[in-house]
Amino acid sequence: MSADALSDVLRTVRLTGAAFFDVVCKAPWVAEQPPREAVLPVILAGAEHLISYHVVTEGRCYASIIGEAATEAIPVEAGEVVVFTRGDAHVMASDPGLRADPPVPAALPEITGSQLPFAVNYGSDGPVSTKLVCGFLACDAQPFISLIDNLPRVIKSGDPKNPDGGWLGQFIRLATSESADRRAGGEGVLARLSELMFIEVVRRYIESLPPEQAGWLAGLRDPFVGKALSLIHGDPARCWTIEDLGRDVGLSRSVLAERFAEMVGVPPMHYLAQWRMQIASGLLANGNANIATVAAKIGYGSEAAFSRAFKKIVGRPPSECRRRVGVNGTLMH
Repeated sequence: MSADALSDVLRTVRLTGAAFFDVVCKAPWVAEQPPREAVLPVILAGAEHLISYHVVTEGRCYASIIGEAATEAIPVEAGEVVVFTRGDAHVMASDPGLRADPPVPAALPEITGSQLPFAVNYGSDGPVSTKLVCGFLACDAQPFISLIDNLPRVIKSGDPKNPDGGWLGQFIRLATSESADRRAGGEGVLARLSELMFIEVVRRYIESLPPEQAGWLAGLRDPFVGKALSLIHGDPARCWTIEDLGRDVGLSRSVLAERFAEMVGVPPMHYLAQWRMQIASGLLANGNANIATVAAKIGYGSEAAFSRAFKKIVGRPPSECRRRVGVNGTLMH
């Protein structure tokens, strides 16, 4: 796998952890997350994408996207995490088919104003059947290489037979400890843990892809396409040619071009141009670099040449993107 290319893209999406919940449930129970449009302004104003996750620390439950009638409820057991990569409205419940009433938690604004993690209880007065650590991640929408668009809407990961094993097991133990102890700095620790957990889930998903799978994530695993991606990401300012890439990965230019386009969806030089503009968009959104500096960083000899290329590919001039910076440095569209 081309770990460098994945790390690069993970950096461009700029994950941010926000709002955590320590959830105790007594069967029968059901909870619903409203649509991301209702959650994002409360959880992290100015962010563009929402990722929701639920880690089951005790018992089991069922997860399903609201409105997906053809999709069966997904069982999630202790030691597993379910991630809704696009923040879809969804149901978590003790049994499949349950719905909450009312569906939108009225206490959401009050929850985010309280000390985190926020304790939540669902269900009757019976014995505890399930415990979860739940939270949100926010990330930026970048113009081209979208990690989120290459992921399924729901990913389940973990090993219920060995809930304490592996990195995910360590995350569960640490998250449970931070939620229970409420030590100083616990909110920041949970934020970083959530980001690392998501990265681990993505890595496991990539490793599970079948050999015939196409797409950018599958390209990371391909020995030739993955190496080409690493070379491009490792030195985006270099004046690459398809001949250079083919020689360095050990394929002819025609074979590499065909293989790369088949897996990634665009030819290598097109991908290079998109990746350069992805880097430029992030630098401009941060607001800490002038246009000439950004141009030089991604391989353009002049500000004018960079500005023309940026407008052609992104659809607006870089100066406009520098002005349109939202909350927390997020690039507004």
